[in-house]
Amino acid sequence: MQPALDATVFIVDDDASVRDALAWLLRSRRLLSETFGSGEDFVAMLEAGFVPAQPCCLLLDVRMPGLSGLEVFDLLAGRALVEVMPVIFLTGHADVPTAVHMVKRGAFDFCEKPFSDNALVDRIEQAITQSARVLAAQQARQQLKARLQELTDRERDVMGLVVEGLPNKLIADQLDISVRTVEVHRARVFDKMEVKSAVELANLLRNL
Repeated sequence: MQPALDATVFIVDDDASVRDALAWLLRSRRLLSETFGSGEDFVAMLEAGFVPAQPCCLLLDVRMPGLSGLEVFDLLAGRALVEVMPVIFLTGHADVPTAVHMVKRGAFDFCEKPFSDNALVDRIEQAITQSARVLAAQQARQQLKARLQELTDRERDVMGLVVEGLPNKLIADQLDISVRTVEVHRARVFDKMEVKSAVELANLLRNL
């Protein structure tokens, strides 16, 4: 799957020649990039309030002066960003066991230097695809929560019993309202939640 052209690849490496080569490679594949010469510079962007709104991934050097790639990864993990911003570690041969360990902890992959351009771009595109999928799921949850906020207290009561599978007559008895009132509330719930059945509603709420 071809990633969106407005996706961004963040590159964090203390070697300017590596940063420049990666940025050129990505431009040649119509991928945007932003480069950082240190872990501190990248973290400063996060501290300034950056939250991914577009698909992205991170190419992260394992060994850097100051804040290492492993420490940057830990910060991302602590902010629950490693799914929406998949991390591909750039590593030397000596760092491969460490990189493998980080993949087990949630990093997307690692690429050993010197790397194959085609293989790296393939993995970057796959990481961006994952990022897009995670962002779409997050946006869907936000939209679902917004729809829930539009429900009245009584509509929430009816919805809870509908999801439990109760028929209108039992819902009416339990809430001490008429069957007709239940039908009205049920129809409004389905309309506001944009569903057509109790099963669809139940499946939707599982995504919260």
